[in-house]
Amino acid sequence: MRPEPVSDTLVFFGATGDLAYKMIFPALQAMVKRGRLDVPIIGVAKPDWNAERFRARVRESVTERGGLDPAAFDKLASLIQYVEGDYAAPDTYARLRRALGKAKRPLFYLAIPPALFPTVIAGLKSFPSSRTSRVIVEKPFGRDLATAKKLNRLLLSAFPESGIFRVDHYLGKEPVQNIIYFRFSNSFLEPIWNRDFVRSVQITMAEDFGVKGRGKLYEELGAVRDVVQNHLLQVLACLAMDAPKDSSAEALRDQKARLLKAVAPVAVRDTVRGQFRGYRDDPDIAPDSHVETYAAIRLRIDSERWRGVPFLIRAGKSLAVTCTEALVELKAPARTVFGERLSGRGDVNYLRFRLGPEVAIALGVRSKFPGERMTGEQTELLALTRPLASGGTGAYERLLSDAMHGDETLFASEESVEAQWRVVEPILDHRLQPPSVYEPGTWGPAEAERLAAPFGGWHTPGVTGRK
Repeated sequence: MRPEPVSDTLVFFGATGDLAYKMIFPALQAMVKRGRLDVPIIGVAKPDWNAERFRARVRESVTERGGLDPAAFDKLASLIQYVEGDYAAPDTYARLRRALGKAKRPLFYLAIPPALFPTVIAGLKSFPSSRTSRVIVEKPFGRDLATAKKLNRLLLSAFPESGIFRVDHYLGKEPVQNIIYFRFSNSFLEPIWNRDFVRSVQITMAEDFGVKGRGKLYEELGAVRDVVQNHLLQVLACLAMDAPKDSSAEALRDQKARLLKAVAPVAVRDTVRGQFRGYRDDPDIAPDSHVETYAAIRLRIDSERWRGVPFLIRAGKSLAVTCTEALVELKAPARTVFGERLSGRGDVNYLRFRLGPEVAIALGVRSKFPGERMTGEQTELLALTRPLASGGTGAYERLLSDAMHGDETLFASEESVEAQWRVVEPILDHRLQPPSVYEPGTWGPAEAERLAAPFGGWHTPGVTGRK
């Protein structure tokens, strides 16, 4: 049962921005359609807009992104209000207070650039309802460990920890949640889910497109800040965490934080950074930019369960495919009864989690090849395969609904966020390791092969065996 009380108003800062247009408005229409949203929705943004123009923007968004549902949109439009103004101007917050009226438990969504967080939080801090309000903060949550801690202190000066929801939308994705469910609902996994049986773990997040007009923003991020520090370390936590005592938000978040604290900070020598050829052609990109569009890292976890097991993570733009996949490879049998040499290059057991664009859970096994000889071949058993969007609830719809109900299960805790920054802190300075150039449509710079070579090479997502 979800905790009460439910937020009685939704307030979006950055209501005219890209995130709201692409993700939030379609999620709001879906929530209305499912009967999950029936409170005032207040957009706060540009001073030259009004409620009518804002509703038109919402209509355009749901038509383009989610498919206009006339009945649901009409209901959504009736809930919408608009407050215009400069975020730094006290008058903006005075107008917002009037718009909130008697609302006692508003949910504030900061869909704005991180540089504006301090200004808006300072404005909200004076609201009488701030201690009973909730706030959603989008990633990146800080730029490094120091700024993350500073942002946490700032948020806690205005809101209680139970009212702070740090969004990593990857945690709202069905296949990521399924990792946790699959692990702890099947008894055959736990006895082998440790260093005695697991040879290596790989997580790949590949995109076959570049920065697509996000050049200016991407220059502030790079692959490590954009997806490794948040999305992929959270996936790692889902794969490697110990079993929580129950399914409560506190138990799940505590185990994730405990695991992330055990991950050793990554060394520069265990990192390869790359930049696809043509990245600097974007007019928003510095001609001598050292920002990485590709990062591969080798991690270790200092725990009894995982000590000695390599965790390999890579992410990049303009790669061969768009796909996110995790592969847990098991060790070869201690005794080779049939005299076969199992090299670990596509002929040992593994568990594969495909997280997108489609969903799959598969088990790699060996079975006898037809004939008189006792020789085998690699076979993949599919436990689940389906399109990512088949049924269910979208990530932003789920996260917004959970935040309104005060359910923190799918949101990152302060401990986890700071632990993640501690892991990548040693490699954040681009000057430490200029990126190697790689060709678009490949799997990144050749130098990355050295990280995975001792463990059979990189797994190619979507293909059984190795690259």
